[in-house]
Amino acid sequence: MDRISVILDTDIGSDIDDAIALAYLLKHPACDLLGITVVTGDVQKRAALCEVVCNSVGRSDIPIHCGYRDVLKYGPGQPNVPQYEAIRDKPHRMDRPENTAVGFLRDTIRQRPGEVVLLTIGPFTNIGVLFEQDPDIPMLVKSIVSMAGIFYEPGKREWNALVDPVATNQTYGARRKDHVSVGLDVTMKCQMSPEDVRAQFVGEPLKTVRTFAEAWFQGSNKVIFHDPLAAALIFKPGICTYESGTVTSPLSGQADADGETILTHGAGSDRVAKTVDSDAFFEEFFSVTVS
Repeated sequence: MDRISVILDTDIGSDIDDAIALAYLLKHPACDLLGITVVTGDVQKRAALCEVVCNSVGRSDIPIHCGYRDVLKYGPGQPNVPQYEAIRDKPHRMDRPENTAVGFLRDTIRQRPGEVVLLTIGPFTNIGVLFEQDPDIPMLVKSIVSMAGIFYEPGKREWNALVDPVATNQTYGARRKDHVSVGLDVTMKCQMSPEDVRAQFVGEPLKTVRTFAEAWFQGSNKVIFHDPLAAALIFKPGICTYESGTVTSPLSGQADADGETILTHGAGSDRVAKTVDSDAFFEEFFSVTVS
């Protein structure tokens, strides 16, 4: 089986789905997970959550790098990491060097031109800075896959895109190739109840992630697999259908208005997921993670 090199950029620790996506990548036999970068808010706590999930399957070898805590210019940011409470008493580091994520991303992609899939499932701060500092990087990756945006409900904004709208603008404004975006209007179709999560999240690393889910269920009665769907498209792109064109995220200078993502159909390097076969997604997810 040919393996695919992946770097994950994540805001794990706010919603539950980042941890679920990481669990999927760790278990996928075709995934060569080169490293993880975390972004926004208390990045030490986010890195610790990644560490605990990786350690649950004996993968202490995967590099984990702290990225930007703050937004670039304006936007709500995301300071809190509520799911850290689920691992507070588990062994983990809280002393990682900070602001190493962009350097790690740049060096790793440049060392493997045309090989790396960059999977972004959080706000775009790390990625926007990377693309601004090294404009060649978006053309040196194999592809970019992002859970971000809303493309079929005009005027609505998605969290990853609006947290740091300047970074979102920089990311989608860069010259890049083969950027797949799966938006909230598609990912919302992949949901599970707490009862189903408790019954089906067995074995590691899902058993560890299930402890995060219990914290999540204190404020939510479902899990939506936003980020795991994006991860699955790396290996099973046929789970979704797509439309092609160019995605932009214009700026007005007002945080309460910016962060919208707009697909202009036609020639362009972007593909946007339009529909999803949720049954096929869950079959893929559990065939990988429960084995």
